[in-house]
Amino acid sequence: MSALPLRLLLVTSALALAVACATTPEKKAETDPTTAPAETPEVPERPAPTPVAEPSPAAQPPRAEQPATGGPAPVAEPAPPPKPKFDADSAARFKDAAEALRKGDVERAERGFREVLDRNAQADHAWTNLGLIAERKGDLEGAEKSYRRALGLNPAQDAAWDRLARLACRARRCPQIDGELRSTIAQNPAALGPRIALVYAQLQQNKLEAAAAEAKKVLKADERNVRAMQLLAQVYLKEGKVELARLVLENARDVDREEATTQYYLGLAYLKLKQRPQAVESFRLASQLQPDFAEARNAFGAVLIENQDYEGATRELEAAVAAAPEFTLAYVNLASAYRGQQQLPKAIETYQKVLKQRPDYGDIYFNLGITYLDSEVPGTDTVQRFRTAIDYFNQYRAKGGKDDRVEQYIKDANKGIEKEERKRERDKKDALRKVEQEKKKVEEEARAKAEAEAKARADAAEAEKNAAEARAKAEADAKKQAEEDAKKAEADAKKKAAEDARNAQLSAAEAKKKAAEDAKAQAKADAEAKKKAAADAKAQAALEKAEAAARAKAEAEAKKKPAGAKLREDDEPAPAPAPKPPAGGGKLSDDEK
Repeated sequence: MSALPLRLLLVTSALALAVACATTPEKKAETDPTTAPAETPEVPERPAPTPVAEPSPAAQPPRAEQPATGGPAPVAEPAPPPKPKFDADSAARFKDAAEALRKGDVERAERGFREVLDRNAQADHAWTNLGLIAERKGDLEGAEKSYRRALGLNPAQDAAWDRLARLACRARRCPQIDGELRSTIAQNPAALGPRIALVYAQLQQNKLEAAAAEAKKVLKADERNVRAMQLLAQVYLKEGKVELARLVLENARDVDREEATTQYYLGLAYLKLKQRPQAVESFRLASQLQPDFAEARNAFGAVLIENQDYEGATRELEAAVAAAPEFTLAYVNLASAYRGQQQLPKAIETYQKVLKQRPDYGDIYFNLGITYLDSEVPGTDTVQRFRTAIDYFNQYRAKGGKDDRVEQYIKDANKGIEKEERKRERDKKDALRKVEQEKKKVEEEARAKAEAEAKARADAAEAEKNAAEARAKAEADAKKQAEEDAKKAEADAKKKAAEDARNAQLSAAEAKKKAAEDAKAQAKADAEAKKKAAADAKAQAALEKAEAAARAKAEAEAKKKPAGAKLREDDEPAPAPAPKPPAGGGKLSDDEK
């Protein structure tokens, strides 16, 4: 949810005035002149200071914040105590502790300042900063003791008086600190620190004229006193002299541009002048210059709420309450930031924390009533939520609250209760009707289920019957088919046997015929062989006869030659006569050849 509900909370609806102070100031009228305390004496005239050499940076301790110093030390009796001397190591430890305090590391800061005091028991600013740390821890009694230890060492220290006055007024003891400051000023009129603190105390008591007069006394003695300018500007803001306040603050800014308090009050002046961008920037600068400046972070967070930047506002306001745990208004604004982010349990818890600190703070009852009226609170019954809202609105009126809207808000809450109760009655009837419908539905579903199951059983029986018939038919068909197949196989076998017999007879006949043909062929071959053998024998006989004739002829011719004649080497015997061809004029066989 990006914005707060339409009904605004009391505190955030009048933000420009609400952020002016850390707590709601005591609403007291100016004191009757006949009973008012005696006016404080003027600050004694001071001669021009004798020029002295500037001390080295290590000779003076830095500070954890930027308190006004009141300018050069006044020349008056009794003379202020000498400032504590710091060696380089002590100055370094002080600086480190101050930086730790600035960053919010209070444990390291506390150790550092105590180490400084162990080395130099006269370090009055170390006690002042220890008081700041005690305030952050919620130890207000310890904080006051630390501030008074600092003033015991240096009765004129501006910062210690300023913090002591703030602490007393936050604890609603402004009149007591007022008297103590007047007594201190009477003893040492030249000390500016108590006077500045007195201006603050008078401002918190709405003694505006007296506060302005005291601030002017300080500025008459030290025209560049930034803290006196800041307080005088606050007086002007309360008196409605906003433009005059702005001029004073701009003068203070010109003196010291790093002073966070000046930026903070400039932001308040810009808000009253409806210059919101300048106001936001001034609050941002103040928070940046001094991160532990609770009032500045509260103001910055408050304007961020109005800009609906709830996340940024939460961050600033959580830092504000961390720096000043007793800062009631910062808790109120933080609760509004939580509410803007719809973190309602945290918002309610924060409002309750404020009530523990300030049970008489009527506006918180109003804000709690709005929270319960407008938003669904996790874990809270709606009717109880509206009743709780009504209870808080009634407590607000019992505490003296007079906001005219409360009556209408209570009516709205009662209407919300009636509407919710009617809704619950309708819901109850709807629930009963739904139960009946569910019962009827269950019965119908049971009946439908029973019918479905019966149908399923019938279907299963029918399916089983059909399956049995199908099996029987299949078996009959199979048997018939088997018989037909057997008959066909038998016929086929007989046919095949007949064919095989016929084929065997044909094969036998062919074999017999072939055997006859083979026998005839063999007989023919045998006859031809016999005939050939006879021919061959006849040819052989003829050959042999021819050879014999040839030999006989050769022998006869040999007998005709002269005795003792020999054949020459080149004589050759006469060739034998060619054999006669076989009878019948046939060709010679291969063997004959």
